Amino acid sequence: MIPDHDAPAPLDPAPQAPAPRAPAPGAASPRAATRDASPPGAAAIGALTAPQVSDHPLPHLDAAALALLVPPGAAVDAVEDALVRGGLDPEAEPARSVVGVTGGQLLLMPSSTSSYAGVKVVTATPDNPARGLPRIQGLYFLLDGDTHQPLALLDGAALTSLRTPAVSGAAIRRLAVPDAGRLLVFGTGPQAWGHVEAVRAVRPALAHVDVVGRDRERVAAFVDRCRGAGLTAAAATPEDVAHADVVCCCTTAREPLFDSALLAPHATVAAVGSHEPDAREVDERLVGRATVVAESRSVAMRECGDIVQAVTTARFDLGRLRTLRELARGEVTVEAGRPRLFKSAGMAWEDLAVAVAAYESWRAPVD
Repeated sequence: MIPDHDAPAPLDPAPQAPAPRAPAPGAASPRAATRDASPPGAAAIGALTAPQVSDHPLPHLDAAALALLVPPGAAVDAVEDALVRGGLDPEAEPARSVVGVTGGQLLLMPSSTSSYAGVKVVTATPDNPARGLPRIQGLYFLLDGDTHQPLALLDGAALTSLRTPAVSGAAIRRLAVPDAGRLLVFGTGPQAWGHVEAVRAVRPALAHVDVVGRDRERVAAFVDRCRGAGLTAAAATPEDVAHADVVCCCTTAREPLFDSALLAPHATVAAVGSHEPDAREVDERLVGRATVVAESRSVAMRECGDIVQAVTTARFDLGRLRTLRELARGEVTVEAGRPRLFKSAGMAWEDLAVAVAAYESWRAPVD
């Protein structure tokens, strides 16, 4: 999956956050910090001063809380709102920082608006699955936009698993044919499942999911999960893209997953599995003939190998590239008879938009 993802040693106590309300039913309750209060002078001479721990810790919204607070459709709306009504310009966003560390990467993704600021600190550790640990781990730190007072911590991997499909959903809402009923997913991980939910949120006619993956047992489990959600589903091959209305590529592949000549003329493809210029999930022929949308032009040429390589081979004129902001604002003409491609590399503003939606939902008064 997208490597957009252990907490550092504690710093000085954070300023007091606004008094949190009771969490939504099923959400994780903020862990109360406790300390033993000792009377002044009780410590022996020469003993270390007892550490002072805040009695008002930051709320921590874990994966279960995020799932309750921001359903897939609400996450899609949060992404669109940031682009259409929030005045956010993805082109002005700072680039993510990627630092090589022992065994993997450390990524820092900051973003801000006039109301909120935040940063995602995540690790990508390729050997972790063999250890029984997640490949992607991390935290999201949400701040007030004016005072920069800390407001909340969110599970970084869960946030990424929610916001990436939401971004694709915002694109698919504008690109896919209205009656799209067949989805083909490459991948069987959290991003793949998130894309099933996101596509279903924006295309309620979705009825069938084809699943392509390398591990038969995981494919079978994914098919069962789709069926349990009320969809028909089947294990598939890359050639089955010929029958798909929507194709979602959610893998760590570095070479094209399928022959784009097989795609139906109306098909929409969302490719989200890479953010490196030498990695891609779709071929240059698709980029050359599709209506192509990316999060931003600068990110597309810096991180989106699907687009970079098509430009390098002269299959695609960068002047044809449209942005998600333009698409969400209704400024993109989607041509009939031409496939549609949304290429995502993941950007920090997307995390902020969904984190804010979760936090504001958590803070909302209970009826």
